[in-house]
Amino acid sequence: MAAAPRLLNLSVYAPALEGDDRRPLAIVHGMERALPDLRLRWTLSEKEELIALPHRDEWVATHRADGGFPFLCNDDESRPVTLTGWENPSGLAAGGPPRFEVHATLPQDPGGLTAAGAVLEAIGEGARAVWGQLSPSGYGEVVSQQFRRPGDAPHVSPHGLPWLKLPRYNPAPELPHYLGWLNYWSDASARAIGFPDPARDAELLSRARRTETGGWVVQLTDAPLDFDNPTHLDALLRAYGRFPKIGGRSAT
Repeated sequence: MAAAPRLLNLSVYAPALEGDDRRPLAIVHGMERALPDLRLRWTLSEKEELIALPHRDEWVATHRADGGFPFLCNDDESRPVTLTGWENPSGLAAGGPPRFEVHATLPQDPGGLTAAGAVLEAIGEGARAVWGQLSPSGYGEVVSQQFRRPGDAPHVSPHGLPWLKLPRYNPAPELPHYLGWLNYWSDASARAIGFPDPARDAELLSRARRTETGGWVVQLTDAPLDFDNPTHLDALLRAYGRFPKIGGRSAT
């Protein structure tokens, strides 16, 4: 049996959908433009069998599954791509309204790596996201260990990474909950964390690009983050040190 392909996981966070919101179709079309030859024209049955969607756009526009849009995928087990979105009742910050989350996977191969930044930008812009990130599979497991509630007993943080407030305790919706390998920061999010500062962010700016809406896509390392690579871990720690507001760690 062939080994399962390595994946990149993407998530973006935006205000909840309202009324006849066209963002789901903008997200689908944007991802297809960003990833060459991609066709998200299938979904899965409850038995995980592929179902073709000959009228995909109409289906996406009329199906508001869980306050988002239903699961979509391509028809290529060797290079699987998936996309879906839903409403999360927890807001982007303490006491905030529900948020719209979009999640996607793409292959961690040369084609996927080349397109990763464009895919994150397309989905972030299409969702009108506040912030988002794209990281290799398994990264989220480490992030989940960084979150803690106020009053939690002290324990060792993974890889020496900083503790982060759970999203429900985040002090402001513009503040990202954590850092990823590639980061999508809206204009509001970038301003909230103080990016960019030309005097302090030369290295990050060398791997960053501005989006059409004034946000940023910022890449921390040349290759996907690897916690066993001391250079990668140092880059991640430096970024957390540079932006203490990420994860609600500092109010100033």
